[in-house]
Amino acid sequence: MDSTDPAVSDRPLRRDAQANRQRIIKAARDVFAARGLSATYDDVAQQAGVGVGTVHRRFPAKELLLEAALEERLEQHATAIEAALDAPTGWDGFVCFLRRAAELHATDRGLRDIELGADFDARYLARIRDRIMPVVRRLVDRAHAEGSLRPDVAAEDVPLLLTMISEVALHSREVSPRAWTRYLQIMIDGLRNAPGAGDLGTPMTGADVGALLRRWLPGIPRRGSRAGPRRG
Repeated sequence: MDSTDPAVSDRPLRRDAQANRQRIIKAARDVFAARGLSATYDDVAQQAGVGVGTVHRRFPAKELLLEAALEERLEQHATAIEAALDAPTGWDGFVCFLRRAAELHATDRGLRDIELGADFDARYLARIRDRIMPVVRRLVDRAHAEGSLRPDVAAEDVPLLLTMISEVALHSREVSPRAWTRYLQIMIDGLRNAPGAGDLGTPMTGADVGALLRRWLPGIPRRGSRAGPRRG
């Protein structure tokens, strides 16, 4: 019987099998945080101290492994972002969101890849990402309404701005781990509405942003693809 059959996957695991599964999930969480979605089954197996076949049997599709590893953190992050809507001003809420998101993207490449648009089709992960963007739009609209955010800044600008900050964090990690906070502050100061600000031109559309991010960030193999684990 196939290992993905619901009759099999829904059965309670033996204690040792459950311990193995939890060890794999923890290893995957650490590996994806450090390497992003380009991490392989082999990377996870080595971190967990198990064979790659064991990882593949427990999680036959990479989306399943991602969901198990990142579900809790994604939910916590989405909840924290939604809390930014309760800030006393639109500007406070927008900046609170930017700081929270930038911190997460700088410290967890896996969540950064998912939230900024890596190509995948896991339903839960897509649902969380789709839950965050409407909040970003509401934060931007509120800051525009009070006149604190530059009027030519669009919600579609935000994923690219966060990607730029996360790239600084990625490449400065071994030199100056908190360097990204300096450039985040420069960015925040540039986003505030002020007299004499130059014209930014027309913002990219959501479709253009998605196309750009798919070229910038890695995708993951689709469900059923054999490209996930490398056997050896």
